[in-house]
This record gives sequence, C-alpha cells and structure tokens, in this order.
Amino acid sequence: MVKKNITNSVLISSDHAGYDLKKSIKTYLSKRNFKITDCGPHSDASVDYPDYAKKLAKKISSNNYGILICGSGIGMSIMANRYKKVRASLVFNTKTAKLAREHNNSNVLVLGSRVTNKINALKIVNIFFKTKFLKGRHARRVKKFNNV
Repeated sequence: MVKKNITNSVLISSDHAGYDLKKSIKTYLSKRNFKITDCGPHSDASVDYPDYAKKLAKKISSNNYGILICGSGIGMSIMANRYKKVRASLVFNTKTAKLAREHNNSNVLVLGSRVTNKINALKIVNIFFKTKFLKGRHARRVKKFNNV
C-alpha cells in the first residue's frame, strides 16, 4: 500500500513491449488516487521507444514524476536522461527503487517489462513513490548532475 506519497501526479509512457505492464501500473496507481497522465502509446502496436520517452521527459517538472516502460528499460533510460530536468533510474527490485529515490532523487522510474514481472513491478512502484530523497550529502551530489 502506497502511503505518504512524494507526489500524486504521475506521467506514464511505454513502448509496445511495455504496454501491458503500463496498463497494470495505471490501474494500481488509479486505485491509490494518483492523477495519471498517459503519454502513450494507446495500443500495443509497434512503436519506437525514443519517441515515447521524449514525450514524457519533455513534461517532467518539479510537480510530477514519471514512469517509463520498455522491454529492457535501457533504451528508455538513455533517452529520458538526455533531458536536463530528468533523473531517470532503471530499477530492478525494491532495493534499487528505494536507493534511486533516497540517494539520487530520481524523478522517473524506468522498468523493463521483459525483465521485471508484474508483481515485482507493482512492489517497485510502491516503494519508489513512498520513498523520500534523503538530501544531506546526497543533495550535493545530485546538484552535480547538471554541471556537465
């Protein structure tokens, strides 16, 4: 159960490989009163993942978070992290979800539908959205992300 969420506004996008998992995550979050904006696609027809990572990344702000899903999660991560306001983390389990938030202030969760099953994905989503950034020494490090 998600409680004390870091946000209640979530952008979500996938490619065709992540479409079914995206639907499951949307249902899970909707039942927990999240406001969800689906950046597409709206079917499981073949699409190019960079297009959908870009759509979501361009909408990321300090008031929302995102979830990207493709087959491995790798392509979505690479594309999303090209945008200055995005800190996308490819996560495989609840431990990496927690660390992505606590240490890296990640604002985009990336999942691989071919490497993460639905049950684990929902656990990951839960942890990601209930975990807060620890700040402190981590804030100094995260600030350096944009100094390149």
